Amino acid sequence: MVITRVLIAIAMEAESAPFVAHLGLQPDPSFFPPQTPFNAFRGKHNSCELTVVTNGKCSVHEVDNVGTVPAALATFLALQKLNSTSEDADLLINAGTCGGFKRKGAEIGDVFLTTAVANHDRRIQIPGFVEYGIGKISSTSVENLANHIDAKLGVCTTSNSLDFHEVDSHHMLENDASVKDMEAAAIAWSAEMFGTPHFGVKVVTDIVDGDKPTQEEFLENLGSAAKSLQEALPKVIEFVCDKKHDEL
Repeated sequence: MVITRVLIAIAMEAESAPFVAHLGLQPDPSFFPPQTPFNAFRGKHNSCELTVVTNGKCSVHEVDNVGTVPAALATFLALQKLNSTSEDADLLINAGTCGGFKRKGAEIGDVFLTTAVANHDRRIQIPGFVEYGIGKISSTSVENLANHIDAKLGVCTTSNSLDFHEVDSHHMLENDASVKDMEAAAIAWSAEMFGTPHFGVKVVTDIVDGDKPTQEEFLENLGSAAKSLQEALPKVIEFVCDKKHDEL
């Protein structure tokens, strides 16, 4: 199957806005149910039909909706909407920022493409639930794309916290994580329900196993990482469009 329809899930407005503006995508206010805070932007780039969805803002705290709950719901509803209008996505790309691990060669600004996703905060020490909690899901293979845009490859591990504790560090190591975020595993879980091939494009804002506080480094580098993401994503779209999945 040739890829002509791509769904791009991006959590934060600061991460999505440069890309949406660069490609001239237009808001579609009727895409999501009115009860939800999510946003959709649609348009065409070359021969590919693009839909970008974001988690929107929390009406109570007036900040971006981040974490696994809004990510899973927004992705599910987006895939359901496209399915109901016979515009099924050929590919889902989860784009955004992440923390990177120095031990895996990550540096600020690096672009990583995911080989798999997993959770490091779902610790359920009951037989059968241990593996469920980790919930490791393989990404579609994108080695040719990684070579084309000079990106790194690795596992993305997910939790609902920006910071982490030693027990998280242990599980991130067990997950063989190259990067960590707050949405990837949830987005992949929703994509799997629809049988939609998926992978992540993640730009490093902070070094998890470095010596600077995560929140400080994240805020310091968010702007430059969003710019790096905006530069990488069009290259990703241009490469994947009109290709078959086994060519990625």
